[in-house]
Amino acid sequence: MSRTVFYAGSFDPVTFGHLDLIERAARLFDRVIVGVGVHHGKKPLFSDDERVSILQDEIARLASPAGISVATFDNLVVDAARSHGAAAILRGIRDGTDFNYEMQMTGMNAALAPGLDTIFLPASGAHRHIAATFVRQIAQMGGDVTAFVPPAVAERLKAKLASSASP
Repeated sequence: MSRTVFYAGSFDPVTFGHLDLIERAARLFDRVIVGVGVHHGKKPLFSDDERVSILQDEIARLASPAGISVATFDNLVVDAARSHGAAAILRGIRDGTDFNYEMQMTGMNAALAPGLDTIFLPASGAHRHIAATFVRQIAQMGGDVTAFVPPAVAERLKAKLASSASP
């Protein structure tokens, strides 16, 4: 039986913290499905296709990318996880605030999909402070985000913001 985990997020943009969790999950599971959430009510900086492409590029650069794939989903996380044959949902935890929120979500998911476990991985110390929301804000204000995202992602952010600022 294959051990598959589903790691859902917006990945707008993918950060060193996201990649660290993906890489660590790949050591624990046979398959890691990185689910890029498509929320029709939200307006991400990067399109769905761009986020998938960026993730695929960055995953290919990992030390052991085998068993890791990227998919989009626009339904409930539990339904997306089940459709990919996942036994568990992966959630990253940075601090107590994340933990409290994630515990509530875990309870709701357990009610919706009994038998689908949630696995919490604490953020590595070097990445605990990174949040994609802050990365976007820093980039939008012209700040240097290279400490938070891979070089290619920083370049894509810079290009995206430059193109959206053009008339």
